[in-house]
Amino acid sequence: VIPPPVIHIESYNEDSISFSLKMTTNIKVSGYVVNIYWTFDTHRQEKRTLVIEGEKSIQKVANLTAHTPYEISAWAKTELGDSPLSFVHVVTSGTRPAAPSLKAKAINQTAVECSWTGPRNVVYGIFYATSFLELYRSPHNSTTSAHNATVLVQRDEQYLFLV
Repeated sequence: VIPPPVIHIESYNEDSISFSLKMTTNIKVSGYVVNIYWTFDTHRQEKRTLVIEGEKSIQKVANLTAHTPYEISAWAKTELGDSPLSFVHVVTSGTRPAAPSLKAKAINQTAVECSWTGPRNVVYGIFYATSFLELYRSPHNSTTSAHNATVLVQRDEQYLFLV
């Protein structure tokens, strides 16, 4: 039986998490697959996937959000097949940034100018869809470090926007 890998949180701060991966077996490991999950504004679960080569590994994941719960799951790729999943949870330190205040204004039938307030030197995600279900499951999205963006949409539709 292949055991799950051990995920050990080495350190964390406001915007990053460092963790190590190892196996407690003599089975040859060729690498790991790691998923980092978090929930954005209670509407959207997001995921970042890392594919890591080698037997032992220390990884640092950066560009995270302060005071946010993250779930890290991992499995090992071995000579005998894939291991079961293992999980750890960690909350980054610091104070979570306040939600931006969004204004959306139609420029014409296919363009919407979105602008918002918020801190500088961060990356903003713009999410939009024609229903709450689509906004939750599979919204259109883009990112920017600016405080405004023009979004192209389909004509004759109403859209929900989230920044």
